[in-house]
Amino acid sequence: MSDSEFDAASLDDVIHSKLRLGIMAYLSGVDSATFGELKERTGATDGNLSVSLRKLEDAGYIGIDKRFVGRRPQTRARLTDSGRKAWMAYLDQMRSLLG
Repeated sequence: MSDSEFDAASLDDVIHSKLRLGIMAYLSGVDSATFGELKERTGATDGNLSVSLRKLEDAGYIGIDKRFVGRRPQTRARLTDSGRKAWMAYLDQMRSLLG
């Protein structure tokens, strides 16, 4: 790859953080995941996970569903169609950068 082909600025800033990248990677392989499952899989704190989920939701990359299971609240996240497209574009770009 030539220097003119490398464009780090074109990486998706919403996805390109360690935690959000982990969330997107995990959600790409499942239908949906609970907050607790994402917390366990990513090793995130409640606060960091909440902020990252909000950023992904604001970008339209994930959908969040909140409901009660029994008497306990449950937050569940899933990739949206836009999120899946953004994820695939991100992976394509990373492959391109790696040659």
